[in-house]
Amino acid sequence: MHTTSYYAAHSAGQPAYPPLQGELNCDVCVVGGGFSGLNTAIELAERGLSVVLLEAHKIGWGASGRNGGQLIRGVGHGLDQFTPVIGSEGVRSLKLMGLEAVDIVRQRIERHAIDCDLTWGYCDLANKPREFEGFSEEIDELRGLGYTHELRLVQPDQMHTVVGSRRYAGGLVDMGSGHLHPLNLALGEAEAARQLGVQVFEHSRVTRIEHGPQVHVHTAKGSVRANTLVLCCNAYINDLDRELSGKVLPAGSYIIATEPLSEALANELLPQNMAVCDQQVTVDYYRLSADRRLLFGGACHYSGRDPQDIGAYMRPKMLKVFPQLADTRIEYQWGGMIGIGANRLPQIGRLRDRPNVYYAQAYAGHGLNATHLAGRLLGEAISGQQSGRFDLFAQVPHITFPGGKHLRSPLLALGMLWHRLKALA
Repeated sequence: MHTTSYYAAHSAGQPAYPPLQGELNCDVCVVGGGFSGLNTAIELAERGLSVVLLEAHKIGWGASGRNGGQLIRGVGHGLDQFTPVIGSEGVRSLKLMGLEAVDIVRQRIERHAIDCDLTWGYCDLANKPREFEGFSEEIDELRGLGYTHELRLVQPDQMHTVVGSRRYAGGLVDMGSGHLHPLNLALGEAEAARQLGVQVFEHSRVTRIEHGPQVHVHTAKGSVRANTLVLCCNAYINDLDRELSGKVLPAGSYIIATEPLSEALANELLPQNMAVCDQQVTVDYYRLSADRRLLFGGACHYSGRDPQDIGAYMRPKMLKVFPQLADTRIEYQWGGMIGIGANRLPQIGRLRDRPNVYYAQAYAGHGLNATHLAGRLLGEAISGQQSGRFDLFAQVPHITFPGGKHLRSPLLALGMLWHRLKALA
């Protein structure tokens, strides 16, 4: 079953895919039924390969079906840091792919007529004047990359036109980003994959993988033999592959959803119905749902322990932004694990000692568009399309988190605390 989220309660209908039984043969076995796995399967099927997709729970069960639903341009953080590895042109290509990623989502929705409440309009919120000053440079860079969508600064005294809070020092509006219902998108993409010939199986947790010229992937009641394996498990990879598991940190992220708001109150909070996100280390992000609820998320936890009461934990954060919601009920509260890498760049590549094993993971909370890009790049690479784009990601090294499985989360939690204290200094 899905977590008890607003999305699960208001999904377009969740068709049941069977568990794997017996043995199958295919070109590519994809493990993971979130956005990465679904879009890799679609891209490969469109290129004529036979694909089997295995999901341990339900389609969209992980972060893909639980996230904030914010579709935001860009991929990774501080991409210029990778110039010594892939050069300035390589970095520019990453930035361009970060723009393309949103277009992939747009095109997927249009081509397959997926009803997922897609709404355009997003605003970066500055918590401090110096952050607002940096938005001008961001606009210049985006225009230099050929970004065609409307971008505009919102001055501090005009922030009320975007968000009904006095908390912010300005904003950057981007009409090429927006928001949607992520679980409905995942369910629509699963159906698109099925129609393309992908064999989709739920409740089919992988228990063992035998590696070789062909991979042999085992579940409780069946197995798949494939020429190529793609691991798209992200924060839930656990011990399925220890090398990849050590490079991604599972971190808890949480969202609350209010009762439906009156039209007047909804318009007061977010007059232009945009998705928004601030610039804190542990960001606040929020938006309105199609039925006028406020979906408020953030509070990324690196400790490995979820709050006992997500609503009680998140509500004070929401009220700091919107004290006018003091008497508003919280009707849904949920959380889940996102995957984070040390350098915040999505990890897209293949294993050197097992060259028929590919992977995509560690989107650092910005996976809605980056997962779709990952699917495109994996499709290109596995089908033999030599664009060089996959190689740019594959060239970037990713460190293994220190401390092993049990200590890496507490160690990072201490590091994040240091960054918060430094920011306050």
